[in-house]
Formats: sequence, structure tokens, C-alpha cells
Amino acid sequence: MPDRFGGDHAHTVQHGIRCVKMDPIAVLMTMGMATKRLGLGATCSTTYFEPFHVARQFQTVDLMTNGRAAWNVVTSMNDGEALNMGHAAHGEHDRRYDRADEFMEVVLGHWDAWEDDAIVCDKESGLYAHPDKVHRLDHEGEFFRSRGPFTVPRSPQGHPVVIQAGQSARGRAFAARWGEVVFVGTPHTLESGQRAYKAFKDDVAALGRDPDRVTVTPSVYTVVADTKAEAEDKMALNDQLFEEVDALSLLSEVMNFDFASKALDEPFTDEELDNISGSQSMRDRVQEASGIRNPTVRDFIKYSSRARPRNPIVGGPKEVADGLEALFSGRACDGFVLAADNIPGTYEDFVRLVVPELQRRGLYHKDYTGATLRENLGLPHPQRGDWKW
Repeated sequence: MPDRFGGDHAHTVQHGIRCVKMDPIAVLMTMGMATKRLGLGATCSTTYFEPFHVARQFQTVDLMTNGRAAWNVVTSMNDGEALNMGHAAHGEHDRRYDRADEFMEVVLGHWDAWEDDAIVCDKESGLYAHPDKVHRLDHEGEFFRSRGPFTVPRSPQGHPVVIQAGQSARGRAFAARWGEVVFVGTPHTLESGQRAYKAFKDDVAALGRDPDRVTVTPSVYTVVADTKAEAEDKMALNDQLFEEVDALSLLSEVMNFDFASKALDEPFTDEELDNISGSQSMRDRVQEASGIRNPTVRDFIKYSSRARPRNPIVGGPKEVADGLEALFSGRACDGFVLAADNIPGTYEDFVRLVVPELQRRGLYHKDYTGATLRENLGLPHPQRGDWKW
């Protein structure tokens, strides 16, 4: 729960700011039982869990939903998470990614334990599965020891899709190595989106991976209504709902720094900026957008866009579809992560108003391509050992 700002959770609870976070696996299983084609993704940290446990949880969801699961890999953000999980403080930024690299090796190694055709279920011979097609991992590394054999067979899509959103320098390197669907920040312009897209695809290729097997999806805020005028009124209401203290609470959470410890117009020192142990990409984003090496608290509020839509596409169905089409057709992305604004109904409005316009333009499917999440994302079925590039 966000309680870094002022060392108190009162404001967070009073205003409902990310204070309720249920167990994602239970939620995914419930959603999976009620749907047939919907992809089911959830976040789990490599910093405070063990790889065998995470591998089994997500592979179970994947198997039980016939290949629709995805794991959003994170290294966690702040001391609050550390204290909840029995640690004195959050770990050093880059060191968390070192652990995460090995974590991925163990998880993917276990997901490779069962060959696709290992299970026979031959009643006549009494053979359930071929023993020589189920393998032990026997991993011993710097952070983990994990033997196996793994206890969950492969699903119709092989194993869960790996989602990643690292945006710091170390985070981007991690995402380029492991991510299959990669979340990136909202582009300021088409040109900046194109540069970021090409740079990331080049990073993927430099590691020997096929960049076409990695889907790059920026977050995008859409404020849409039946007419452009109505959408602009809705955006004005969004602006009215914004409160600085909400942004400060969210900034404190994501950067693992108590923004209540500084005055609004007090610049951050070089030492404070260099020692951010939470989201360094948020720091970098504000410095880049503001053009200021040592931003003030007020600069962080203004340029981070926490607690309000960031670079929103505002308009009727045509204007919003135009904005999305420009980014997609202009090779600034492979798809989008649709983010909600402060007014309920973002997703309903998008489906009701924008999706039909995108379908009319041939930019959005009218039915699912396949049965698994990989098929619907255009990702290939992973072969055992594919990840060892």
C-alpha cells in the first residue's frame, strides 16, 4: 500500500489510491473460468518470491486456461514491499535486475522440463508420460538453487507469455533479453515514439533475438466521447479532479522517496537523484521532459503526469482512432496498453466508440485469431531452450 509519502497510509486509504491489491492468481483463475479467449496476465516480483513457486503458479494458470496466461515480470519498487515481505529495506536497483536475470533462467528452465509430447495417457500400456521427456533442472547459481523435476506440464501455448516494462538503462537491457510483450512509456510525439521503438528493437536484435518476436506496446490515455466537444469537457473534468497530494503519494510510492521531505520548489540534489532505488525511469522521464538536471518537487508533479492522464488523445471516435493509427502505422509501436483516466468508464467508452472505428479501418480484429494468447498476439510457440540466446 502506498505509504511512503509522509510515512503514513492515511491519505492513501482515505482517497482510495492503490490501497486495495488482491492476490492476482486467484483473480486470474476466476476470470479464466468465465472466459474462453481472453488473455490473462498478472504481475509478480522476482525480488520477493522464489522462482519455482512463481513458475508453478503461472504455468498452472496457463494449463488450466488452455494457454492464455502471461506473467508481468517486475523487480518491485519500494521499502513498503520489502517490509511486508520480511526485509529491512528495498534492494539496490541494478542488483535487483541481476537477481531477476537468474530468476528468469530458473523459471524458464523449469517451464522447459516437460517436452510438448511427454504425456501419453496410454491406458493399455499403463504409461502416463515418457520419463525421458521430463527433465530435471539442477540449477545452482549466485542467487538460487533449484533441482526439479518441475511438476506442471506444458500448456497448449508452451508456457506463459513474458511481459516486461523495464525503462531504466538496466531495465531496458532486462526487457530486451527476456520480454515478449514490452510495456513502454507514452510517447510525447510520433517522432519520439519512432526513435524509442527502433532503439528497443535494435537492442533486442543485438542480443541475437528476433525483434519480430517481441511486441512493443506503449501506454496510451484516451479521453473519448460521442463528440470532440464532449470529450474536451470530460478532459476538463479530469483536470479538475487532479490533486497535487495524490501525485505526491504516487511519486513517493514508485520512486521509493518521501516527497513530503522536500518543499515544492526545492530542487533534488545530484546525490538524491543518483540514489533513487525505486523507478529510475520516472526520474529519467521527468529530467528529459523538463530539460532540467535537478528538478524540483513541483517539476516532478508537472512532468510525471502521476494521478492524471499523460499526453492523452482527446476527441470523438475519429480523432482518437486517428491518433492511434498514426502511432501504429508510423512504426512507433506494435500495439497499446490502454490506461484508465480518473473518470469511470474508460474501457467501456473505448470499446463502444473507438473499437468500431478501428475495425472499420481494418486496424482491429473482429474475432480472435486463435485459441491461445500467443496465437492472438502473433507470437510463436516456444521451443525448449529458445530462451538461451
